[in-house]
Amino acid sequence: MRAVIQRVQRGSVSVEDKTIGSIDQGLVILLGAGEGDGQAEADRLADKIANLRIFADAEGKTNHSVLDVGGEALVISQFTLYADCRKGRRPSFVHVAPPDIAAPLVDYFADRLRQAGIERVEMGEFGAMMLAEIHNDGPFTIVLDTADL
Repeated sequence: MRAVIQRVQRGSVSVEDKTIGSIDQGLVILLGAGEGDGQAEADRLADKIANLRIFADAEGKTNHSVLDVGGEALVISQFTLYADCRKGRRPSFVHVAPPDIAAPLVDYFADRLRQAGIERVEMGEFGAMMLAEIHNDGPFTIVLDTADL
């Protein structure tokens, strides 16, 4: 699985001009599932993200996790994180997990964030054309791939 994690002051996602998920301080997580990904990858990624120390302490050092600051999470599925752009000019998506595997895996990942202690986890809509509004704090953006963890 791949994730782009953005520390935010607030974030939201809408479908057809209707907001379906919004958060205040926390993390917007753009999440992609690739071929061969399963619950083990989702478990590892959720644990890493929930405990990643990317929020400032009283001295301004990044010593706190989203759990430590009582932050929220907005999970938005994004298959394009598996774009292969090595050949030609059109991205290939042959390594993306099929929707019947990816959709439940995204839901499972969100549940794992809740089980880790993030009280408010909002979601985008799998497969929908979404408009994300992200107020990146810092800006602070990290890319994680379970193949590297």
